[in-house]
Amino acid sequence: MGRKWNNIKDRKAAKDVNTSRIYAKFGREIYVAAKSGEPDPELNQTLRVVLERAKTYNVPKTIIDRAIEKAKGGSEENYDELRYEGFGPNGSMIIVDALTNNVNRTVSEVRSAFTKNGGNMGVNGSVSYMFDATAVIGLEGKTEDEVLEILMEADVDARDIIEEEDAVIIYAEPDQFHAVQEAFRNAGITEFTVAELTMLAQNDITLPEESMAQFEKMIDTLEDLEDVQQVYHNVDLGEE
Repeated sequence: MGRKWNNIKDRKAAKDVNTSRIYAKFGREIYVAAKSGEPDPELNQTLRVVLERAKTYNVPKTIIDRAIEKAKGGSEENYDELRYEGFGPNGSMIIVDALTNNVNRTVSEVRSAFTKNGGNMGVNGSVSYMFDATAVIGLEGKTEDEVLEILMEADVDARDIIEEEDAVIIYAEPDQFHAVQEAFRNAGITEFTVAELTMLAQNDITLPEESMAQFEKMIDTLEDLEDVQQVYHNVDLGEE
């Protein structure tokens, strides 16, 4: 699948942690998830997924607790969940998920990130049909065969299992996210290198060198936007 999930996560964390931007993004996402239902991850699956991902990025407990307490306190701060789709250089496809309290600001900033880097925004559905919603779980200390055995014993299905350097990455249907983690927890595994729901391209493409720099600048610009939570694309970035 060519995603190199651990490397991608490390690259984002290295860039974002220096400015604490990743903490702000998680704080907002946790707040929205907690406010959308019960502020208890055992009763709110959306919140539970966000907290599992936050754990893999080492988000401090103080950030998590503050966001949940803010939701419990009945804050009137509201955010719209938005998805934008667009095209980059040489047939690259991008999906951008955002949380915003100012839709006009967000769409303007996202459109600018596309157009200033050789891309353009598309209409809803113009790109997403080429992506599959996917649960991605990563862990260390087990082989591919051992992981498969654990999942089979728990009667949990996976789309694919891939050994990636010193980790094993499991791809599954989104509704299997918690079942996969529970299977490993029952086997004594409680730490995960990756734990997230993502949009995975059905086919990755490789960009020529002259287009890759422009594409990476576009992705960096989008990820740096305050309102943008996630950016998905169909470009193989190699070893990151």
